[in-house]
Amino acid sequence: MGAEGILDAINRHSSIRSYKKDPVPEDMLKRILHAASRASSSGNMQAYSIIVTSDEKIKEDLFDSHFRQSMVLEAPLLLTFCADFHRMRRWLKLREAPDNFDNFMSFMIASIDAILASQNAALAAEAEGLGICYMGTTLASCDDIAKILNCPEGVVPVVGFSMGYPDEKPEMRDRLPIEHLVHRERYEKRTDQQILEAYQDREVEGWKRYLANPQLKRRIEDSGVENLAQVYTKLKYTRESHEIYSDTIRRCLKRQGIQI
Repeated sequence: MGAEGILDAINRHSSIRSYKKDPVPEDMLKRILHAASRASSSGNMQAYSIIVTSDEKIKEDLFDSHFRQSMVLEAPLLLTFCADFHRMRRWLKLREAPDNFDNFMSFMIASIDAILASQNAALAAEAEGLGICYMGTTLASCDDIAKILNCPEGVVPVVGFSMGYPDEKPEMRDRLPIEHLVHRERYEKRTDQQILEAYQDREVEGWKRYLANPQLKRRIEDSGVENLAQVYTKLKYTRESHEIYSDTIRRCLKRQGIQI
């Protein structure tokens, strides 16, 4: 694929939550996984693992951990990208080398490796005509997912997505204007007015999208939420939920032998 094809795949991205039953061909899956393996990696350690799940029983086991999102059951494949120093730490032991990778910095390095690999896989999948939907529930439920997927010590699920042939064509979601995302030379702190300008289109389109969903509209009306910013922090990403997920991640790291 040339530069134009890659840019086209990037620019037409939208999250797919409804899938056809058609299986993903094995040779296509191998190309996608190979693309993931070519991602940049700290020290070329490739401190990640990819768990490919197609078994219906395992997907049912994961359903609650992924907050009962329908694509968990509908998509032919789930890909879970794990921060993984388990493999390398075993190699170090076998080669009588010091083990320096049981700490929080190592977890962050491995997480970045896993995320970079996941985005390579996502772009490759979309270039092949497949659809994907990233699931933040992978990190939010990392402790339970690690148990379901038999992750050994040193392995923590950090990001994942559903994957398959799309059975929908959702409208592309808006993005913040590029001038509000990019800074030249140093970070330029924006004025209050500039912040409001950055989000002005999002506030209109996002609010319209939430009100178009009958269930979300009911929740908004029942809660007294008045704008999109309040939807984010009073309904979707509350302080209470983030504190719970933070505890989940800390518990998972401790159980997986990572010092925090």
